[in-house]
Amino acid sequence: MITITAAAAKQILESARQSGIEKSSLRIAAKRMPNGGIDYGMGFEDHEKDSDLVFKTQGVTLVVEPGSVELLKNAVLDFVEMEPGDRRFIFMNPNDPDYRPPDGLNAPPAKQD
Repeated sequence: MITITAAAAKQILESARQSGIEKSSLRIAAKRMPNGGIDYGMGFEDHEKDSDLVFKTQGVTLVVEPGSVELLKNAVLDFVEMEPGDRRFIFMNPNDPDYRPPDGLNAPPAKQD
């Protein structure tokens, strides 16, 4: 569904450690905006709803509500240096009409019917 890079996982786990919440899950949410783009949210939490999808990847426990699953399909969460000293989480998501693959990367394969 969603891939977390090693750099993103390392930062997520370090943030949880620094906050003293190592056992918390990371909730990732996505919603379609009126202009067609996708708005993302993420944060730590210590409980899940029965309907949530919960899985572990790269040592991080992720929680995703059912309404976000299709929007996050084939997305990648990375932690990158935008400018010297400015590191951020970014979502690379082929479901977002504004998505452009980074230089040197090909877009994920198109969905086959």
